[in-house]
Amino acid sequence: MIKVLLIGNYRPDAQESMLRFCAMLESGLVRLGCQVRVASPQPLLGRLPAPATGLRKWLGYVDKYCLFPFSLRRAAGWADIVHICDQSNAVYLDCVGSAPCLVTCHDLLAVRGALGEDTACPASALGTLLQKWILSRLKRAPVIACDSLNTKQDVERLTERSGHTRLIHVGLNFPYRAMPEPEAAAALKDVAGLDSDRPFVLHVGSNERRKNRPAVMRIYARLAGLLPGQLVFAGEPLTPELRRLAAELDLAGRVVEAVKPDNLVLQALYSRAFALLYPSLAEGFGWPVIEAQACGCPVVASDRPPLPEITGDSALLKDVADEEGFAAALRELLDAGRRAVWIEKGYDNAKRFDADGMIREYLALYKEILAGRPIPLT
Repeated sequence: MIKVLLIGNYRPDAQESMLRFCAMLESGLVRLGCQVRVASPQPLLGRLPAPATGLRKWLGYVDKYCLFPFSLRRAAGWADIVHICDQSNAVYLDCVGSAPCLVTCHDLLAVRGALGEDTACPASALGTLLQKWILSRLKRAPVIACDSLNTKQDVERLTERSGHTRLIHVGLNFPYRAMPEPEAAAALKDVAGLDSDRPFVLHVGSNERRKNRPAVMRIYARLAGLLPGQLVFAGEPLTPELRRLAAELDLAGRVVEAVKPDNLVLQALYSRAFALLYPSLAEGFGWPVIEAQACGCPVVASDRPPLPEITGDSALLKDVADEEGFAAALRELLDAGRRAVWIEKGYDNAKRFDADGMIREYLALYKEILAGRPIPLT
């Protein structure tokens, strides 16, 4: 029985996708017979009242980079293998002693932004130092598993190494499925302002610049006469600037905010949406795309890597600058026959991203590392 120590994220940072990934690994590995423990930085100083956000961030840094390494060194002594579940925690490689170790890299967008590359992820002066520290540790990581081929190529380019990476696509983090209309309507009854009986276009994500929420509004505004329903933003609340843009585009009465929906509400949104509109500037993987497809929601997305890799021919992909092209793709979905084709393609594509399959690939990788076998160039 393999003893696996998973290194997770600092919960106050609210990196929801990373928390979900770690939880997926924990539950899946336990099902396959592994002994699993999770070690994460605890909010000790970070939970103290702080008069300013900046001070709270610094207290979090103390929790993560000064206090946590002491407990991590003790925890690593128990494990057969240590799995750092997020590349931003690669700095903890110094704290695991001689235990065999691997890192999962979801993307290098922040690292690349800190190096001056255009990833829609700009870095502050302090952020630049942090990202360069992370990259320096990734260069020393013995094995790096990557969510996408695009990320794998970035890792090999920026670490100036090859032969130490493995492509393991992420699986669905929840058993998403198309919900029957009455079930979906019941799940959505508490979403303020939503009329789920009317068609709505859905965007899932945050206010990060790379998520391109202003473009979502501009694209939808081009269709105001054809789509009489609503535009739903699921995730972070809109910023004041985005609300002003909605007013300028005469959309204020049609925009709905589903703030931090749980899995059931999100599943219902996907199931009832006319389409997922996802004109992202940069992604590491793009979970919402396959989540939507698993629920029978057609996808209109940007053609920025890795989205073509993740969708294949199952989504309508457009140049991120071609907002009229996005609008035309949504107009195509007004044809019931064409929409049915894209829904079926999406269902087939989503089946590729099976959570249990991902867990089995990770377990096989652990066994290869423990057996001392080299990591193949796949």
